[in-house]
Amino acid sequence: MRTHYEGRAYVYDDNHSLPSTFVFIRTHNKDNAFQLALDTYPIDPRTEEPTTWNLIASRFPEVNFPIHADVSIRCDGPTLHVRWSTNIGTTGEAQLPRTKAGEPTEYEPTSDVSDWDTFKVFASSVDHRRFIFRGQEELLRLRTGFHRTGRADIVRFLTDDIHTLHRHLSLRTSHIFNLTIPQENGAFFDLVQHHGYPTPLLDWTYSPYVAAFFAYHRIKNSHAAAAQESDRVRIFMFDQKEWRAKFSQMAKLSPIRPHFSIMEFIAIDNERLVPQQSISSVTNIDDIETYIRERERESALRYLRIIDLPIRQRPRVMRELSTMGITAGSLFPGFDGTCEELKERNFER
Repeated sequence: MRTHYEGRAYVYDDNHSLPSTFVFIRTHNKDNAFQLALDTYPIDPRTEEPTTWNLIASRFPEVNFPIHADVSIRCDGPTLHVRWSTNIGTTGEAQLPRTKAGEPTEYEPTSDVSDWDTFKVFASSVDHRRFIFRGQEELLRLRTGFHRTGRADIVRFLTDDIHTLHRHLSLRTSHIFNLTIPQENGAFFDLVQHHGYPTPLLDWTYSPYVAAFFAYHRIKNSHAAAAQESDRVRIFMFDQKEWRAKFSQMAKLSPIRPHFSIMEFIAIDNERLVPQQSISSVTNIDDIETYIRERERESALRYLRIIDLPIRQRPRVMRELSTMGITAGSLFPGFDGTCEELKERNFER
């Protein structure tokens, strides 16, 4: 905030038989260290929402839950140090590393897929619909548009931003989305995501060729002609089948444990969903790649790969994608998509 920091902290015990804890944090200023007295609230395991202890105490018959904690918070460069002690004598500490989401990826590009020809051979060999793909013009780390804004208060986003957007867009949509119904809430998020509003979703596709289109389509041919051989676009490839089999998939964003979930939403007022063979990821995590790498180390499986292709091949790629029926006109049904396709056909030489 302008004069202080505020936010919400959730503490989830590894022992799932114990209640989780919620605190609201508001500092007095923007110093690097604070001493705070905070009220603590349990999270109701039935609703996953903060509540009071007397309302759920009967579900935890041998548990004594604190009502407040004295908390010390200190920011030391890349690490946030937290220590606490409660009114029932329990103590704890944590060291939280600064997010790496703005740093270059730690994944190495797949070495045997390095140009359009090898990509086509590779794409024809992958297990159909086991993997999902995402194309990006820039070699950025995997991160949602919401988290890229730097405004990472998901609760504020859910309670204020989305409801304001919903009020404004309800005039424009043929269907009034009921945000209390998970499928409709997800469909609304997916719709505004496809129209450029930052959300905690990422767009993916079952088609590696659609992903290639999105990696290249905003680049001009003149830029491609002037590019160096080392200049690349990026395609992410994610093993959604193994991931969904291994980890619980959740559409909820807060309050809930950190998660990266794969979801398919119904296509309400969203003509782009089907032609793009779209599927979405939902997450409350800023640094998605670090989270996935940790899960890979735990399970000894590889879920995420990256493929970097030369920008210089853009004219050929877009021409061949067009012969496959993958164009702006087909992927963006409507006025804008048609204009973009004909612009590509007539002016991008």
